[in-house]
Amino acid sequence: MTLYIALEKINIVCKTSSIILKQGTLSAMKMPELGKHFSMIREFRLADWFTLANAMCGTGAMFSTLTYLESLDVRHVYFACWLVFAALIFDILDGRIARWRQKTSMMGRELDSLADVISFGVAPAIIGYGCGMQGLYDRIILIYFVTCGVSRLARYNITAEALSNDEGKVKYFEGTPIPTSLVLVMLLFWAATQDQLRDSLWLGYIKLAGFTLHPLVLMFALSGSLMISRVKIPKL
Repeated sequence: MTLYIALEKINIVCKTSSIILKQGTLSAMKMPELGKHFSMIREFRLADWFTLANAMCGTGAMFSTLTYLESLDVRHVYFACWLVFAALIFDILDGRIARWRQKTSMMGRELDSLADVISFGVAPAIIGYGCGMQGLYDRIILIYFVTCGVSRLARYNITAEALSNDEGKVKYFEGTPIPTSLVLVMLLFWAATQDQLRDSLWLGYIKLAGFTLHPLVLMFALSGSLMISRVKIPKL
């Protein structure tokens, strides 16, 4: 009888501990309740605003490309390319400011990845499409490029801690960083200055099974493949 009572007590203690642990987990998962208006914006750090500027430049680049498709005014291609370059400047500054102020956050890291997808993934693909890479195979490769960029950033986010040294800095990149797509954008900028867009795009086009492929689009395939590769690139 005494053994039975002891076992019951142990059972009750275990159940109570389980309930406490579950409540603690749920409370940890809940976001803190902030009563102030625009509480999320109030939590932004200085570096986060530069990250948002990065995203705005990428979005502006896409709008400029769409305007070029409508007006065929090549100046809008120039604007688009320079906006991607400006996005890179903001991307560099947000990291430097975060290290200078020694203030980083989970939100900042997620913001940085999302902004990079826009400015160095989607925007270059849209610029490529606007410059003439509009065949079926072209679109497939441009989509592949964007998905490689998204995958590259996702892998970085989950492996950043494992790749960090004692100071919390990442020692090297696995695969080329997504901002390297600026090389593609600058190449298209050069093509625009030479009036080598759309039907006059460098390397022309070929027909495969009735669908169009512009060989120049293969540079996007190469860039995307390098992003998801295991090539180790030291971080400066």
